[in-house]
Amino acid sequence: MMIMYVVSGLVLSGVALPLMAGKIAPNGMYGFRVKATLENPQVWYAVNKYAGLRLLVAGILTILSAVGFYFIPGLSLDTYALACLGVFAIVLIFGLVQSVIYLRSLKLREH
Repeated sequence: MMIMYVVSGLVLSGVALPLMAGKIAPNGMYGFRVKATLENPQVWYAVNKYAGLRLLVAGILTILSAVGFYFIPGLSLDTYALACLGVFAIVLIFGLVQSVIYLRSLKLREH
């Protein structure tokens, strides 16, 4: 179970790096894909850099929690899995909300 969560964190981190580096052009498959980002490349790159950093943090925290929870004595497999999932979900949702707020702030600056 720990390996699955560590690999998941590594995948999230790996997906985040090209977004943060501005290497992913607007497309319909990969990135923060909403109407506002797909219609404006400047918004696309800014929001994906911002969201990519949050994905990286989510990946790192997923890895750290998977390893940390593993060493808690007496933690059942179910509790371990739910704790890891909880950290993953909370950090990912928090990053998504922050990214949407950031996108809205960019749209407000345009007007």
